[in-house]
Amino acid sequence: MAGLILRTLVVAFGLWLASVLVPGIEIRGVWTVLGSAFLLGVVNALVRPLAILITLPVTVLTLGMFLLVINAAMLGLVAWAFDNFYIAGFGSALLGALVVSTTGWLASWFIGPRGHVEVIVVHHRR
Repeated sequence: MAGLILRTLVVAFGLWLASVLVPGIEIRGVWTVLGSAFLLGVVNALVRPLAILITLPVTVLTLGMFLLVINAAMLGLVAWAFDNFYIAGFGSALLGALVVSTTGWLASWFIGPRGHVEVIVVHHRR
C-alpha cells in the first residue's frame, strides 16, 4: 500500500511539474493533481497496454517513437476526465507526457520494485 501511495505522489509531482514547465497545461487544485495521478496510474495499467497492442505495427515502423504519442493520449484521456485539468493541444500533451515520464523514470532510481525507497551504501575496503 505504501508503494502505491509513493508512486502516486511521484506521478503527482510530475503532473505538477508539467503544469509549471509546459505552456498549455493547467491543473487547478491539489485534489485534481492527486486524483489525476491516481487515474493516470490506472489508465497506464489498463488502457495503455491495449493501445500499444493495437498500434504495434506503427510502433515498430517508427522504432518505438509512436509510444510518445500513446503517452500523450493517455495524459489527454486523464485530462478529459477532470474539470480542472486542461491541455491546450497535442504538443502540450506530448511535452507534458515527457515531463511526467522523466520524473517517474528518475524517481524509479530510488524506489525499489516493492515501492520502498532504497539507498545503496558502498563500503570501500582498505
